[in-house]
Amino acid sequence: MYYKNIPVLVYRIQYPSFTSTCSFSSAQSINNYYASAAKEQEAYCRTVLYSQAVDYARYLPDNQPPFNSYQFFSDYHVTFNSCCITSLYLEQYTYLGGAHGTTLRISHTWNFFTGGQLQLKDFYPDSFSIPEDLLDSVTQQTAERLALSPSTYFDDYGELIRKNFRPENFYLRPAGAVVYYQQYDIAPYAAGIPEFLIPFAGTEQKMG
Repeated sequence: MYYKNIPVLVYRIQYPSFTSTCSFSSAQSINNYYASAAKEQEAYCRTVLYSQAVDYARYLPDNQPPFNSYQFFSDYHVTFNSCCITSLYLEQYTYLGGAHGTTLRISHTWNFFTGGQLQLKDFYPDSFSIPEDLLDSVTQQTAERLALSPSTYFDDYGELIRKNFRPENFYLRPAGAVVYYQQYDIAPYAAGIPEFLIPFAGTEQKMG
């Protein structure tokens, strides 16, 4: 999108669309969910972000120095798709000038029989405590990573792991659930979005 001859905003929005033999109506409902979300994102780009970019570009006569276009990119990644269960995450990257942009991750795990979302606790036996056992595992994995690469997490990572834990921030892999934290939650920007695999037993039985 342009202001005069200056490209002030670049956006790309990708979203999934499913076909399923599990339930046609569930697939249609899930597809509508993502299509509606994509339309809201586009409206946000074309109004809010574009307006902000134009306000800034007005102060650069003749585009000198060159204006760094604002950016909004939304992409998705399917991580598990079997037995009428599909898990995926979406990443939204926003750049508003400065040294770097920011990335926000959102994830969903769908039951295509019912059209509803599954929760993290649905994939672990009652003997596994969420969040305590899970957070202990994340803390241990972080300590092991720090032993190999010092300064890759904040010094108070143990407290931050518990403070910033969100049970909805997970997606499935065949080997287990991946719990993640947003940028800056427990680590500096260079660490990206920290991920932790929490293996679960009896995967085949649970997925069936």
